[in-house]
Amino acid sequence: MAESDFYTKDGTVDHKGNPANIKKTGTWKACPFIIGNECCERLAYYGMSSNLVRYFKHRLNQHTSVATRNNQNWSGTCYITPLIGAFLADAYLGRYWTIALFSIIYVFGMTLLAMSATVHGIKPRCYTEDNCDPTVTQSAVFFVALYLVALGTGGIKPCVSSYGADQFDDTNETEKKHKSSFFNWFYFSINIGALIASSVLVWVQDNVSWGWGFGIPAIAMAIAVVFFFSGTRLYRNQKPGGSPLTRLCQVVVASFRKCRVAVPADKSLLYETMDAESNIKGSRKVEHTEDLSFFDKAAVETESDDIKRTVNSWRLCTVTQVEELKAVIRLLPIWATGIIFAAVYSQMS
Repeated sequence: MAESDFYTKDGTVDHKGNPANIKKTGTWKACPFIIGNECCERLAYYGMSSNLVRYFKHRLNQHTSVATRNNQNWSGTCYITPLIGAFLADAYLGRYWTIALFSIIYVFGMTLLAMSATVHGIKPRCYTEDNCDPTVTQSAVFFVALYLVALGTGGIKPCVSSYGADQFDDTNETEKKHKSSFFNWFYFSINIGALIASSVLVWVQDNVSWGWGFGIPAIAMAIAVVFFFSGTRLYRNQKPGGSPLTRLCQVVVASFRKCRVAVPADKSLLYETMDAESNIKGSRKVEHTEDLSFFDKAAVETESDDIKRTVNSWRLCTVTQVEELKAVIRLLPIWATGIIFAAVYSQMS
């Protein structure tokens, strides 16, 4: 057996930056830590968010319309911040360090949230169960904690499932089959966490105290972080491959710069790297497709494109890069249908 057979062939490395050993890293040795992390994180998230409108109304003394608006603003922020996490993971930090960084922010936010409901001075003063009079400072502490949670959950949201997928080498047929099973268990763990949160923790908040109602999610998130770091030596890591947002913008800019350039009938003349792999780290080449042909102009070589030297990606893009943009555009109609569903679903709170 050749020495290369002991290592993954998808470019992943171990925690020391060395090529990942097939037998010592990844697959089901590493995935339980990721699944456990996700289960506890979802328990923490849904545990503190499912009953949030009630807290706004009865502890922060907000009108129903104001409480609902604040809840929706926060929820929307939770789904915008993943853009930050995805950008940092792809361009600079990699998935492991992005999850690690934002998990710490997450725990800090959850801890501050629990303190805002228990610690004298930052806890709203209540005359009866549903009659409280929070100060500006007390409300500010709560909202700072709340938006730290939004930043934390958004930072790790786009990374965790992908990080689980990184533990399986697609060039290995056996591991490729196991990847599907991972996603089954991954989403099962999400639902287990959500079920416990929306039943047990909501009951605790309504019948025991908000201190415990926010404290238990904080503990759950701390356990999630412990789960994640415990598997560090077993993880396979993809190196940052550059920001996909930058690559998409490069195709758009290059296409408009060459808007008067004709696309050759022979599509094999379009620019692509000579290597077997794509110039996007961790990705394979993508074959050309005929639709959205305007963007093919970005891959047309002209006299001003000196490909023997360093290629200016804002003037000349590879076919794979163009196809990456086309794939995103094809997904937009499906993405748009989710807006209607999300608007209706959000009213459940």
